[in-house]
Amino acid sequence: MTPTHEELQRSAADHLLLHFSKQRLDDLLVLDRGEGPYVFDTRGRRYIDALSRLFCAQLGYSYGAEMAEAATAQLIRLPFNTNWATAHPPAIELAERLTGLAPPGLTHAFFTNGGSESVEAAWKLVREHYVAIGQPQRTKAIARDIAYHGVTLGALAFTGVDRFKEPFGPPPIDVTHVSATNAFRAPDGADPDAFRDRLLAELEAAVVAAGPDEVALIIAEPVQNAGGCLTAPPGYWRGLRELADRYGILLMADEVITGCGRLGEWFGVAREGITPDLVSLAKGITSAYAPMGAVLATERVVRPLVDGGRVLRHGVTFGGHPVSAAIALRNIEIFERDGVLENVRSLTGHLEARLRELLTLPIVGDVRGAGFFWAIELVKDDANTRFDQAERGALLRGFLPGRLREAGLIARADDRGDAVLQIAPPLVSDAALLDDIVGGLHDVLTDAGKRFAVV
Repeated sequence: MTPTHEELQRSAADHLLLHFSKQRLDDLLVLDRGEGPYVFDTRGRRYIDALSRLFCAQLGYSYGAEMAEAATAQLIRLPFNTNWATAHPPAIELAERLTGLAPPGLTHAFFTNGGSESVEAAWKLVREHYVAIGQPQRTKAIARDIAYHGVTLGALAFTGVDRFKEPFGPPPIDVTHVSATNAFRAPDGADPDAFRDRLLAELEAAVVAAGPDEVALIIAEPVQNAGGCLTAPPGYWRGLRELADRYGILLMADEVITGCGRLGEWFGVAREGITPDLVSLAKGITSAYAPMGAVLATERVVRPLVDGGRVLRHGVTFGGHPVSAAIALRNIEIFERDGVLENVRSLTGHLEARLRELLTLPIVGDVRGAGFFWAIELVKDDANTRFDQAERGALLRGFLPGRLREAGLIARADDRGDAVLQIAPPLVSDAALLDDIVGGLHDVLTDAGKRFAVV
């Protein structure tokens, strides 16, 4: 017999530990099924999944039969093999397909189970590279404030959110964090060239302070998630590439969120006209129909290991699982067949224009993002005053979650010192659905403004 809503609530409270949440939440949202861009809870209530379930469900929820077909065929043929000194056809084919879609020069793929693992694996590959070329002293990295790069202990070192890190002791990697690319409130934010030059000068100063011959990696997201969809000023990524080359440092684009179509490209960094040395992927690589992640690397990174006959001292038992790889390959086929990237590109302008209409609301201070990845920064008044910590708690964790559910919307209320509401619709959304999302946000934020904004 299928458990009732009340039975599931009790069982979850007694047995299930939640991720990044207070435990034993009242009226826990338990989702039972999905259809198209919608999800349904255990009471049968329907919600627009305006977050693609944490930036993962690129295709929404109507491709299960196709994905099951791919998975079934692989389960019958070969349900499991590792990539530990052996391989299997789906992993080989997927590596070739992904590197073929990537910016020129990214030629090799290492598979993992998710984003944190991908960042961790990338760092170990970086270290193996420098040991192989006789520069083992390069043990440091540069990342950005507030940025989230994962929660395994190595990846956590790159994450720029202190409260996630403090309970776990000193990080295992020496990372310097520099300013994120948040133009809102920045004194030079209205001057993209000046803003870019200041950020790059700060980053170069951090490299020099850390010791140019000791820094191994610069890591950044093409659009930074934490802090609310922070876009970079024009030329910023080209500047990162130039600085990395000047000091012999490897450059990494963390595309766990921005990759796989979220910005209208398979790789968001492709919009910047440069090739990083490494890219991390996860989430949308299978459109969340199976767990998977990947690291892509250039020939420059990998060649010293190959030429030296060196062992890559890292491995993941289920990384590149045959079934996940088969689903990822089907995901790519569907993207191409159904014009998923083209859909995002054609509707990005419409979504942006509709979201910018929200700037007329007293509580909305900024709207920023790209593709199908947007954030709304919430403010206290017309002077864009920040909410204090207690006010943010009442707004983001008290009021908004329940009010969004009442509106039939799943979105993300986030707090990194600023009050931010994020959306990331499924990449198959049409204009009507995007209008419904913005309309729902308008209603919710109108009510929030009446309660929290000072007019």
